[in-house]
Amino acid sequence: MTEPPRPPGAGDSGPQPDPSAPYGSGEPPTAPLSGAPGAGGYPPPGDYPPPGGYPPPGGQPPPGDYPPPGGYPPPGGTPGYGAGYPAGGGYPGGSGYGPAGYANNDEKTWALVAHFGGAAGVIVGGGLLGWVAPLIAMMTRGQQSPTVRAHAVAALNFQITWTIASVLAWVITVVTCGILFFIPMLVWLVPLIFGIIGGIKANEGVLYRYPMTYNFIK
Repeated sequence: MTEPPRPPGAGDSGPQPDPSAPYGSGEPPTAPLSGAPGAGGYPPPGDYPPPGGYPPPGGQPPPGDYPPPGGYPPPGGTPGYGAGYPAGGGYPGGSGYGPAGYANNDEKTWALVAHFGGAAGVIVGGGLLGWVAPLIAMMTRGQQSPTVRAHAVAALNFQITWTIASVLAWVITVVTCGILFFIPMLVWLVPLIFGIIGGIKANEGVLYRYPMTYNFIK
């Protein structure tokens, strides 16, 4: 018997179509690539997730530092990651709790007493008692606080200088039988005005350097 004729290409060797493949697919089945979902949609073990975790959003990690020790900081500047918080001692006043230029509120109070108290003493004592308040501040708190002492000494030297000037102005008024009565009033204005300026500066944490003064106390 003779063999019936075969269709063209029926006897060629080569890959045969997969009967289970979808209709119309002429490509032979291939194995899934590494890292791509396998059968059933699950990735092969060992490729997911990548070693070390995923990089942070918004950029690639620096070479040799992936992931960094302790993990990546959370976005938004959370405290503890240097997001604008001042370092220790960086607040005004040095300690982080006192007002600007002072270790605490007590120092600021005594500094204001030295300056504003001197100006008040000028008014109360007719220009002769401006030194009392700075002296009290220096003797009370100046021994414990160098800051208070600096403010008290500056105010005290200025008030002593102009107390002497006030005494001389009174002497001139008496000698002239009151003709130059306005001289003491002019002299009083100097320690009054500059005492107030010194108090304003002290309230801002600044040590005011009084003009026209002699340093009796160092």
